[in-house]
Amino acid sequence: MNSSTVQRRLAAILAADVVGYSRLMGTDEVGTLAALKAHRRELIDPEIAAHHGRMVKTTGDGALVEFASVVDAVGCAVAIQRGMVNRNANVGEDNRIVFRIGINVGDIIIDGDDIFGDGVNIAARLETLCEPGRVCISRAANEQIRGKLSLAFADLGEQTVKNIAHAIGVFGLTARDIEVLPEPDLPAGSMTALSPVSSRPRQLRGAFA
Repeated sequence: MNSSTVQRRLAAILAADVVGYSRLMGTDEVGTLAALKAHRRELIDPEIAAHHGRMVKTTGDGALVEFASVVDAVGCAVAIQRGMVNRNANVGEDNRIVFRIGINVGDIIIDGDDIFGDGVNIAARLETLCEPGRVCISRAANEQIRGKLSLAFADLGEQTVKNIAHAIGVFGLTARDIEVLPEPDLPAGSMTALSPVSSRPRQLRGAFA
C-alpha cells in the first residue's frame, strides 16, 4: 500500500469469537456449523444492520464489524449477548455457542473492504481478554458511551497485551449483568432505555496462546 494513498478514518470496531470452537467442532461439526449459521441469520446479522454496522470479515469462529458510532457498537454487542442467553436457554451447557466480544474506538486504515491498524488490533485483544458471554471495551470507548447508554461497565484496570506498545484501559460488562438486563419493548437497535446495572471487577482471562 502506497503511503501517499493510505485512507484512514475513526471507527468503532467490534471483534467477536466463539468460546471453545475447536471442541464444539470436534464434537459435532455439522451441528455446530448449522447452529452458527442460524445464530448469524436470525440474531447477529439483523442486530448489526439495526445498529448500522458493517460486517468486515468472518474467520470461522470469529467476526470483525465496523461501526461509525461506538454507541451503536456497544448496543449491538449487548443485544447479541442478551439474545444468545435466550437462544441457549434450552441447549445443553456443553453444546452452547457462547461469544466473547471486544470493542475499541480508534483510527483505522482502509484497504478496499478490509481494515487494519491499532484500532482493530486493540479490539481483537480486548476480545481475547473477555470471559465467555462478556463484553469488554476500551477506556476510549467507555468515555464515549458515558451518559448515552444506561449500562455500567466495571473498570477492570490497565491490561498489557501482546503487540500493543501501551497498556489498555479495560471496562467490562459481565455475562451475569447481561443475562439480567430487562428486555424493553423497543424498536430494534434501541438500547437507551435499558436500566443501569451494577458491575463488580472480576479477574480477566489471559489472552489465547
